[in-house]
Order: sequence, then C-alpha cells, then structure tokens
Amino acid sequence: MQRIVFSLIASAVAAAAAEPKEADYYQIQPIPNPENFALETGGLEVAPDGTVYATTRRGEVYRITGAEAEDISGAKVNLYAQGLHEALGASWKDGWLYVQQRPEMTRVKDEDGDGRADVFETVSDAWGLNGDYHEYAFGSKPDREGNFWTVLCLTGSFGSDDPFRGWALRITPEGKTIPTCSGIRSPGGIGFNAEGDVFYTDNQGPWNGSSSLKWLKPGSFQGHPGGLKWYEQAPNLKEKPIEPIDNGRMVKERERNPLLVPPAVMLPHSRVGQSPTAIVTDLSGGKFGPFQNQMFVAEQCYSNIERVYLEKIDGLYQGAVFMFREGFGSGLIGMVQSPKGHFFAGGSDRGWGARGGKPWSLDRVVWTGKVPFEMHEMRAQPDGFTVTFTEPVDAATAGKAESWTMDAWTWAFRGEYGGPEVDQTKPVVKKAEVAADGKSVRLRIEGLVKGHVHLLHADGVRNAAGNPLLHSEAYYTLNNIPAKDR
Repeated sequence: MQRIVFSLIASAVAAAAAEPKEADYYQIQPIPNPENFALETGGLEVAPDGTVYATTRRGEVYRITGAEAEDISGAKVNLYAQGLHEALGASWKDGWLYVQQRPEMTRVKDEDGDGRADVFETVSDAWGLNGDYHEYAFGSKPDREGNFWTVLCLTGSFGSDDPFRGWALRITPEGKTIPTCSGIRSPGGIGFNAEGDVFYTDNQGPWNGSSSLKWLKPGSFQGHPGGLKWYEQAPNLKEKPIEPIDNGRMVKERERNPLLVPPAVMLPHSRVGQSPTAIVTDLSGGKFGPFQNQMFVAEQCYSNIERVYLEKIDGLYQGAVFMFREGFGSGLIGMVQSPKGHFFAGGSDRGWGARGGKPWSLDRVVWTGKVPFEMHEMRAQPDGFTVTFTEPVDAATAGKAESWTMDAWTWAFRGEYGGPEVDQTKPVVKKAEVAADGKSVRLRIEGLVKGHVHLLHADGVRNAAGNPLLHSEAYYTLNNIPAKDR
C-alpha cells in the first residue's frame, strides 16, 4: 500500500511539473539596477541605437545600454537627466527625447555627447495644475501625423480645478496644443492599436464602475462630466456632450448622448487587475510570438500584463481581454516594445502597493520561441462567438458544449466611486462547432446581452497533446451584437 501511495504522489508531482507555465513561453529578465538608483519607471522608450530610456516618477531619466544584448546581465544604467516633475512618458523623435512631465511636455538632448542631457526645451504647457496628488499626466509616442497625445487626470477623482484636467490633448511637433477629447477620469497610460487609433486606460472610480481600455475618438466624451466646463476654451470642438444621467447603464446612456464612446474593453476590477497603465501593440512581425497586432496592457496593482484582442462592430471598438504574464517585481507603469520584439516594463509600488513586492523594478520580457496553447481571438457573432487558437484543439473536448461556460454582467454608470457588478445573467453555450483545421470553434450561445461583459470559461478544452489552455478565461465587452455572421 505504501508503494502505491508513493507511486501516486510521484505521478502527481510529474504531472504538475509537466503542466504548462507562463515562464515556458515568456521569460521575465530583470535589468541590473545599481542600489543607489530608485528606478520608479514611469515611461520607457528605445532609441534607434538600442539605448533604452526610462523616465521616472521621481523626475529623473535613466539611460540603459546593453539592454538588447542576449545576456541582460551586462546592461548598464546611468543617470541621463534629473530635476523633472513626475515624468510619465518618453518618446524618441528626430534626435530628441520627448518627456511627458506633470506640468508640460519637454524635449531633451545630449548635445555635447557626454551621456548627460544638457538641452531642455518646453514643447507645450497648455494645461493647469495646482499640486493636487491626482493631477498625473501621461504622454504618447507620435501618432500617424507626428502629433503627441497627453491624457490628464482630474483634480482628485471628481472635479477639474485647472484647465483641461480630465481631457486628452494633441500636441503638434511645433508645440500647438489641440483639445481633443473630454470625460477622462484617471488615466494610467496611452498608446495606439495596429491601425493607429489612440487608446488610454482609465481607472475605476466615479462614472467608471471598473477600469477599462478606452478609444480616444477625436471629439468624443469618455463619460466623466468633471471637466466639461473647459469646452469654452476649446473652440475647435463645436459640440459639447450633455451631462450623463446618474445611476443608469452605459448601453442606454450612449443612445441619448451621441458623443459618448463606451469603453472598448472592460478590465474587470479584482478579476484581471485594479490599476491598468501602459498600452503597447505587438508590431514585431512575429518576434514576440503569435500575437502580432494585438494590444498588451500593463497593470500596476497586480504586477502583470494582460493581452487584448480588438475588433470594430458598427463603428465601435470592442473585444476580449486575456491574462498574459504575471510575476513582475513591482507595479508596472511604463512599457515599450523594442525593434527586436522584446518588451521592457517597469514601475513602482509607492502610494498604492503592488503584488510584486519590490519598491521598483525594470524587466525585459523575452519570447522563448515556444508557442503557448491559448485562445488567440474571440470574435462576436449574432448568436455567439468564434474563438480561434494558437494551435489545433482536440475536437473531442472543444466540440462539447459542456467544455464551455459563460457568465455576463455590467456595472452601473454612476457618479459614485466604482461599484459592484450588476444585472448578472448566465448565457448558455448550446453548441460548439470545431473547424476542420481545429484552429477555431464556433460557439452558439443563448442569452447574449448587448453592453455586458461576457466571461468565457474554457476549462474543458484541450489540445492534441491533451494539455489545457495556458489561460482558460476571456472577458469580452459586447458593445454591439453583429447583425450577420462574420
């Protein structure tokens, strides 16, 4: 009997060891950090020569050389600039490093070649601040027209005491500032999708039941009315949104308020994270694995990265969020992809705390060359979803309706801080049809709800080798239900 017990234990240990892990596919490699550097990364950029620039919450800029080498242990960190004010964005353009500070966008340059910046020029300071802790400012890379975007937090969670707090602004290369979108609460990052449209992450709070990824459609209203008074200083915007009705539902509110753009993807609070930050789209052409053109969202509180698949239905973005990689050293705030396809991600835990446990971190994420068994895309259909995979599924498991389950809910659209999940339903997977190549499954579902988040569980699905999905959950934000098959 004792021999049988030992055999069962050994089998269980071997099975656990063989279970796929995130690190099998994407490795987190810490960049050596001298002890005297408090590298609370706020923004990241990779210059054409491979040098990584990290701007920090403490107002410094660090220059990291050797970060793209195969062996990361030889990377060197050196101070490049200091004396800035909470630098939460970095972008290289025409030989200058553009830095998003809280009070302005600045460009800096090392003109004498000694490795330290010696030229600092203001590009734009066309917004206000008064010292309130909440008045963060996040800056983007250049858009298709060469403009930078900045998203500005409100003064506190509820109001806007200074010009354009709660807005997105565009800044031309010449420094002209263009008010572009209102209704922002507390952004944590800004970036572009593969088509070049601009998105930002907003955090749970008033008029935001959960954190989310939002599309900055020019002229749009993002939902928080705190900064609407600044329209009188935005003559380029001819139409002003109406005040939202408190404690309604986003799906109904957008019918009465045509400027309101709903979140493209909700990032369910306490399920995938609590403080989303930087946005990066994989444009590496396969150097980062099978997720070309998909978006990745960093998370401060949970110290992880999430993956997002987006599609456009009836003029609105919507899509699914999947877990991607956990286990970073601290709370992630800045993130960038290098020409070699690597991700650099870093941040801090100061003020909020983070699961990573360290006060700050800066890591490189490298694809090992192995393809994980994952849900690749989740596409909306009139009667359900089509789910694609990174490799063929086992038809016997994926073709059983019982292998799939679904829950759905939304949040109240209200002026109070955050809020619980409401209007819960349980859509039923009636049929699962596996494609001939095994790379996709069409799910016929009864009970889809427009405007709800639909949580898909795929716990019973296996691949040809009998392995489960690396991540078996997907959260799809169904802003619109397509009228016909796609």
